[in-house]
Amino acid sequence: MPLKFELCPGRMIGGSHPCFIIAEIGQNHQGDIEIAKKMIKVAKDCGADCAKFQKSELEKRFNKKALARPYTSKHSWGKTYGEHKRHLEFSRQQYRELQKYAEEVGIFFTASVMDEMSVEFLHELNVPFFKVASADASDFPFLEKTAKKGWPMVVSSGMQSMETMRRVYKTVKENNQNFVILQCTSAYPLEAEDVNLRVITEYQKEFPDIPIGYSGHEAGICISVAAVSLGAKVIERHITLDKTWKGSDHAASLEPSELAELVRSVRLVERALGTGLKQMLPCEKPCHDKLGKSVVANTKIPKGTVLTLDMLTVKVAEPMGVVAEDIFQLVGKTMIEDVEEDESVTPEMVESYGKRTKC
Repeated sequence: MPLKFELCPGRMIGGSHPCFIIAEIGQNHQGDIEIAKKMIKVAKDCGADCAKFQKSELEKRFNKKALARPYTSKHSWGKTYGEHKRHLEFSRQQYRELQKYAEEVGIFFTASVMDEMSVEFLHELNVPFFKVASADASDFPFLEKTAKKGWPMVVSSGMQSMETMRRVYKTVKENNQNFVILQCTSAYPLEAEDVNLRVITEYQKEFPDIPIGYSGHEAGICISVAAVSLGAKVIERHITLDKTWKGSDHAASLEPSELAELVRSVRLVERALGTGLKQMLPCEKPCHDKLGKSVVANTKIPKGTVLTLDMLTVKVAEPMGVVAEDIFQLVGKTMIEDVEEDESVTPEMVESYGKRTKC
């Protein structure tokens, strides 16, 4: 049984607890705090558990040349990559405003920590957990410092190898027991053949004492729902208000109607997964009463006859006789009543018949 822990106050994950659904707003807010608030409200209204952003202190995350490089993409918000990123980066005060709004709406609020200063800031904000993005998973000094803060962690694994993820697991585990690893492929949008959902089951084997989840960048919701059927305990998906907006993440994001359908589908699949205990359920009784087969006489069988298999057959019978699966138990036993051909062989007709208990 995977480890269970409290990811957010009052919200357990792992084991039989419901999948935790993260609505990744990221930087799809276009640099507009009012759009960001609207997206938080959408996440809440659609049933997501958490609205998540991405926090960077740009000078700590990028060197000067990276920020100064020309950025001519159709998705650019500035002439350089630095101008582009600054347009999309909320200030610390704006983060406090968004956190307050999320509290008012009633949804958990956090962000990906992209550098050590962001870790310190989000630590001050008392967010419920830290998200570590795929690109930062292999930064082991950063990972260790983040883990030592003591907050639960969700770590994505895009662009990493299994060997690297073993090191990630070891690094975090030595400093923090409460964390999740997400299978992820860092492509936007993500093609189905590159999703590799089977990594979820490999992670479950490699790291059996932590919950495993999935961060998806594919179109639609089917693959994310399939991840839940494989045991994903956390699902993260980017969301947008309009897939046609400027920004490379929008095409790989879910619009509100899709997010709502994802949540509904995940909850439906969770109900359908059941307990794993195979038995006849109460809902099946009407069908069993109508179509369930039992033992009938294949020929006339006088009282005192020692039963052989050729004397018996199985049919839908009225009244219901000995259950079909017990037919071999009757062989060698003695009839204590006469039974006509094609009549039910009921338990009380057979000497020493011990009907086995159903589990």
